[in-house]
Amino acid sequence: MSKLFFSCLVIIALSSCGCNETDTPVDPTDPKTDTTILYTMPDESEPHEGTWLQWPHEYQYGTTYRNRLDATWVKITKELVSSEKVHLVVYDETAKNRVVGLLNTEGVLLTNIDFKIYPTDDVWARDNGPIYAKDKDGKWVIEDWGFNGWGKKAAYSKCDIIPTKIAADQQSTVVNIGAEMVNEGGSVEIDGHGTFMACKSSILNNNRNPSMTQAQAEAIFKKYLGVTNFIWLNGKAGLEITDMHIDGFARFGNATTIVTMSEADLIEWQVPQADITTLFAAKKKSGTAYNFVKLPLTQNDVVTAYGKNLGYKGSYVNYYIANSKVLVPNYNDPNDAVANQLIQQLYPTRTVVGIDVRNLYENGGMVHCVTQQQPR
Repeated sequence: MSKLFFSCLVIIALSSCGCNETDTPVDPTDPKTDTTILYTMPDESEPHEGTWLQWPHEYQYGTTYRNRLDATWVKITKELVSSEKVHLVVYDETAKNRVVGLLNTEGVLLTNIDFKIYPTDDVWARDNGPIYAKDKDGKWVIEDWGFNGWGKKAAYSKCDIIPTKIAADQQSTVVNIGAEMVNEGGSVEIDGHGTFMACKSSILNNNRNPSMTQAQAEAIFKKYLGVTNFIWLNGKAGLEITDMHIDGFARFGNATTIVTMSEADLIEWQVPQADITTLFAAKKKSGTAYNFVKLPLTQNDVVTAYGKNLGYKGSYVNYYIANSKVLVPNYNDPNDAVANQLIQQLYPTRTVVGIDVRNLYENGGMVHCVTQQQPR
């Protein structure tokens, strides 16, 4: 047999079996091949079309509440309009006119702002806002997860229907998940590469999802977020209104990094010791360990802009990644500069901007809690 004839036989054999030297095994958990995965959600650092904000109003907690938060929303909007479109949800036409006046006074250009008039209960767009995901054909959909005011601790009926209203306005397909699960956006973190991180206390809780098992929850998250690797912390139900959202103390900074705090600060944040151990032992979908960036807590207890000492420290972990900016909660504290610099090192192609959240923090949230990304 000639070498040429032998080579031809080899080529024919390789072609007939559909294999070659560069073939890699099919990943059964890849969204394109796993039939149980219907949608995938990109991580926050992927390019945005815009950011959703719900402007504070007086109709739930009064005028003082609204007025004390205005400056934070003006600053967030001012920083975001140079990065991407800003979708501002305002309560009514009167509220819109008022907000336009505030933004004009601060010289904020309105050309990159899209106003939507939807009545809301409150400001927490991260928890009740739209979750954008792609289906298997690459088409964007809006996922509408159930929202019940963190276990019926606050009014929620207006906020619960915001994703459906947005989908109608954008003529987008809405995927209603509320019948299957109640879930707030701040409850979950994804790394964009198949890994999910959350506290059980804010999901597997009878005030959200009575009798739901961990396996049932994982099946739902796999189906709608495209995640297959789960990092579960126990959390601490009843600690505060959210029953311990993960985004207050642990975030995926990127595909290889978890941003959190030191063990001592996590303990001060009242994270259970078992959770601290689990967090620092977390593995990526590939089985390799994450890198960790540890941000400080504030050096001092947070004092609001109007002089009230809250009696507890503030977290910098609850930041928001925009296209060209990273908005970091600041507290008029010496550690603001320390945290900002650490985050700047993590995102060298974006500009870190401190956002004064002292008055917002009094009401239980920071920057990430009030923002929701719309992917490009």
